[in-house]
Amino acid sequence: MTPAMTLLFAICCGLAVSNLYWAQPILSELAKEFNVPLGTTSALVTITQLGYGLGALLLIPLGDTLDRRRLIPITILLNACALLTSALAPSFTVLAITFFFVGIGSISAQILIPFAGDLAKDDEHGKIIGSIVSGVLIGILISRTVSGIVTSAFGWRYIYFGSAAASAAIAFYLSKVLPTEKYKATTPYLKLIGSIFTAIKASRAVQITLVLSMCNFAVFTMFWTGITFLLSADPFNYSASEIGLVGLVGLSGAFAAKGAGRLHDSGFSTIATGVAFLVSLFATAICFQATGSIVILLIAVFLLDIAVQCINVLNQSRLYAIAPDSRSRLSTSFVCSNFAAGALGSFLAGYLWRYGGWQLIAIGQALLTVMAIVIWLLGRQVLKVSFKS
Repeated sequence: MTPAMTLLFAICCGLAVSNLYWAQPILSELAKEFNVPLGTTSALVTITQLGYGLGALLLIPLGDTLDRRRLIPITILLNACALLTSALAPSFTVLAITFFFVGIGSISAQILIPFAGDLAKDDEHGKIIGSIVSGVLIGILISRTVSGIVTSAFGWRYIYFGSAAASAAIAFYLSKVLPTEKYKATTPYLKLIGSIFTAIKASRAVQITLVLSMCNFAVFTMFWTGITFLLSADPFNYSASEIGLVGLVGLSGAFAAKGAGRLHDSGFSTIATGVAFLVSLFATAICFQATGSIVILLIAVFLLDIAVQCINVLNQSRLYAIAPDSRSRLSTSFVCSNFAAGALGSFLAGYLWRYGGWQLIAIGQALLTVMAIVIWLLGRQVLKVSFKS
């Protein structure tokens, strides 16, 4: 993993994950185009995420048994086909079906990350993974802005034409530059899927890490779902584009991810995780006071995104260090558990907003964070012993 290869992986992962978010700021345009209610087009985001979750379960584990020099380009090329079909969709039903396959194909990012873990030197795992995760986060954050700008200038279909072309080019390039892997023992597919749960049950450190990750991701989605409610209501009354600009403050988390990786490599993964959860709790306390001040809210966004993304990188790096032979399967468990926690966090944000507004959402975030801190305190010795950090 040279610096150039790391940058290439980061760009590929950022583009792959951005495909999940192109539609979010253009739902109203899609509603007009296909003459359907806005509430109906919002289901497109859910459909894409469901495809992503299914792809995580069915495709990521193949990275432990197949040559990823072939698997990754094929996955990206199939995603390019789905994106092109989305750009040409003649009806809303066809668009919904193609978005489901876009979600499945976007899982290539989560095949690339454990591959990078295998290629990296033992003392650079955290740094490499942190750099690539930074690319993922930047892709998520800027995708909404790019989508809005391109749609305003040329129309929404050009987003998907452009992404399809970029994905096809990347698939071709990766097929030439990715290294061929050493021989891997073949495993029957159903047995491979079942071994995901075996890998989780085999290590208490893995179980603790996954629970910490779920708490972290639920807090993240609660916050970003809730902030849309807060900023679109009195006293802010922000437009969708203004809310999107607030999200750019979250780039702080993308840059913090690289530093978190270095902490892991230096042997401070466990203690850094605990400190990051304390920062997350402090940021949530600031959130509680941010009902009428955008300055206070931006400070909370800045601190919370740093904490959440540091925890994310530390957890992912730890999983790969605990069980190197099962990195792809553990990546599956990581993505699927975060997916479930994210869905729960979004649901809780809507429920808590309805009954208590922004401050009740902040209380919910705080309770989840405190639970994570307690779990970390009880399990930190297990985490330290598992990979000596």
